[in-house]
Amino acid sequence: MAHVFHPDILRDYDVRGTVGETLTAADALAVGRSFATRVRRAGGRRVAVGRDGRTHSPLLEAALVDGLTAGGVDVVRIGLGPSPMLYFAEATLEVDGGIQVTGSHNPAEDNGFKLVLRHDSFFGEDIRDLARIAAAGDWEAGRPGSVTDADVADAYVARLLAGYAGGDFRIGWDAGSGAAGPAIARLTRRLPGEHHLLFCDVDGTFPHHHPDPTVEDNLAHLKALVADNKLDFGLAFDGDGDRIGAVDGAGCVLWGDDILSILVPPVLARMPGATIVADVKSSDTLFAGIAALGGRPVMGRTGHSQMKRRMKETGAPLAGELSGHIFFADEYYGFDDALYAAIRLIHAVHLSGRSLAALRDAAPPRYATPEIRVRVAEADKVAIVAAVAARVADAGARVDTTDGIRVSTYDGWWLLRASNTQAALTLRAEARDADGLARLLAAIDGHLDAVGVAR
Repeated sequence: MAHVFHPDILRDYDVRGTVGETLTAADALAVGRSFATRVRRAGGRRVAVGRDGRTHSPLLEAALVDGLTAGGVDVVRIGLGPSPMLYFAEATLEVDGGIQVTGSHNPAEDNGFKLVLRHDSFFGEDIRDLARIAAAGDWEAGRPGSVTDADVADAYVARLLAGYAGGDFRIGWDAGSGAAGPAIARLTRRLPGEHHLLFCDVDGTFPHHHPDPTVEDNLAHLKALVADNKLDFGLAFDGDGDRIGAVDGAGCVLWGDDILSILVPPVLARMPGATIVADVKSSDTLFAGIAALGGRPVMGRTGHSQMKRRMKETGAPLAGELSGHIFFADEYYGFDDALYAAIRLIHAVHLSGRSLAALRDAAPPRYATPEIRVRVAEADKVAIVAAVAARVADAGARVDTTDGIRVSTYDGWWLLRASNTQAALTLRAEARDADGLARLLAAIDGHLDAVGVAR
């Protein structure tokens, strides 16, 4: 029997929607059937499945597993945990693919699926192919698959700590009630130093704050923890543990490109001339810093699947996004893992011989916004970016179209792109000084106003 997905849930690099509105158990079943078909046609028979802590994740996981087994695929259930733990299972168990049931950093009512096939990102045309298979009912059949359980949590934490030599710090950890909480608790019990934990009990309603460390308001509890206890720094994680945020000992937020800039020197010291990939939202200061250290900076499209693919294409040992997705192929598997990024950040701070606050202070001054999201209808966001791009082109501006539009001016640059995870536009600006930043934001507002959008 065929199945048609709501078009809004077919994102560029995952399947994601609002449960009960655009995403249902029937969709989960169909994702399982279609992905099983792709796995079997690629010669595989076994898939790992994990889930985050959202209230509806068990329901969606059960339907997904039913779809996979109906498609003749054996399922290895790893249970509740962060998305990187599922990626770890897919990389180390004898499986042919993996699916994590997760709404990532989205609101509590959202959920979805992140997919991996044969250690490679499953996105873009692959996602659309799942929809085509489902709409045609073109599903593989045969003997039902089996279901087994595997506890990989201890092995995952042990792998995070393999070869650790990060020093002795006093650190705050905010899991945001997300799926990474139990792993963080296990990890910090084995780390040297003093560790203060916030919200490590999993609660899919996210009662303390929204689980997205790229929004400064969500870091208020962590800032208070660091200040009250005079900690060296604090680390924050999103709902499924693949985004990291940081607060230094002075209470200042480090965004994803700030974190990446601290992770770069140890990698380039070991691998001179290596390529480092950063997404289109990242600071010019980061790209210039990579080049100054002898590395090869490459700008890539935003999105965890896009970044993993770009890393493989360029052979980069390290990549990162402003959103806090950090990817290590250097001594790791190449996927985005906020807990592993935390371990490497601690190590980088230790190697520097300075505090995280001192490292931040030593960076060139910059005048930049964080990532700004403007809510728009899902169906309108791509057209809005295209309309603004046409206006910019008519004005003869210098434009990079790697992902959306990144417009360079005398003052600096600004970016506008359609979010791949939310019904929103994302924008950012960076300037030489405060007055320049104000002019860049005014220019963005002028273009958005002209196409009927208010920031």
